[in-house]
Amino acid sequence: MTSLYTRLEQESLLHITGPDTLTFLQGQTTCDTRTIDEDHSLLGIFCTPQGRVVCDFLLCQLGADHFALRMHRSIRACSSAAFGKYIIFSKATLDDVREDWKPYAVWGTHAVTALTKLFGNAPSERFGTVQGDSFVAVQTDQSGEQFECYLHDSFPQELMNESMQLATESEWQALQMTQGIVRIEAATTEEFVPQTLNYDLTGHINFKKGCYTGQEVVARLHYLGKPKRRTGLAQFAVEGISTVGTAVYEAQSNKAVGSIVNCCATHGEKIVLVAATKDGLKNGLHVGTADGPLLVGRDLPYLTDSE
Repeated sequence: MTSLYTRLEQESLLHITGPDTLTFLQGQTTCDTRTIDEDHSLLGIFCTPQGRVVCDFLLCQLGADHFALRMHRSIRACSSAAFGKYIIFSKATLDDVREDWKPYAVWGTHAVTALTKLFGNAPSERFGTVQGDSFVAVQTDQSGEQFECYLHDSFPQELMNESMQLATESEWQALQMTQGIVRIEAATTEEFVPQTLNYDLTGHINFKKGCYTGQEVVARLHYLGKPKRRTGLAQFAVEGISTVGTAVYEAQSNKAVGSIVNCCATHGEKIVLVAATKDGLKNGLHVGTADGPLLVGRDLPYLTDSE
């Protein structure tokens, strides 16, 4: 593999500007915004007061008092509305229609070389960030082979073709799913507590930062309980059709024990992230009905308490 890139059409940026932006986000989200600057970005989530996940995001700085939360396009408007309930007394403004910054993904063994040629520099650590007047690049993995880039319309985006090979968004999505990173979509917003989606294991939650919306519920489960369901990675044993929200049934009991939270088809393979009971993940799952297509489990790059 050399270096690949794709425009992330299914992703969007929710812009937040103003001098109170980081203070506002510190009080609403699970990440510690005191650690973000032009050289560092953050994963995080935003929850309801009941501890249900409204959205997941990657937070980065685009300019002075200008930040963006990268999230699935299908939830940008509803996430903005949810944030808007709390931002009214802050010197910060949400913008969920702005489209002058476009998200891209870049990956491959020579991605650093390609980005250095494109931007003059590249990040060197996970969530390390480099930026200029019209671009931001964030490293999203430990090994330095996966990056997200946000390009302003003024950036000559045709330069991407000179040092990288065009790929598909589904290839990037599949790569991210194999990392066990769950993405909230329209069908799943406000449906799950963070631990069901493994957000306590993937760096989305800082349990030492202090209070935020939903913190009491999230912290109680972390310190005093265990989640009844976790998310696992799987692929179809045979051809199968599924969508986000499709129910899954335990192979032994034939009972509905969870649902698909992300799915992607690429190179003739369909993979899914599925939130289900620990027994279901262990004993096997059928999709759609008790005798539907069987899912074959795949290993995540981290351990859960269901293993």
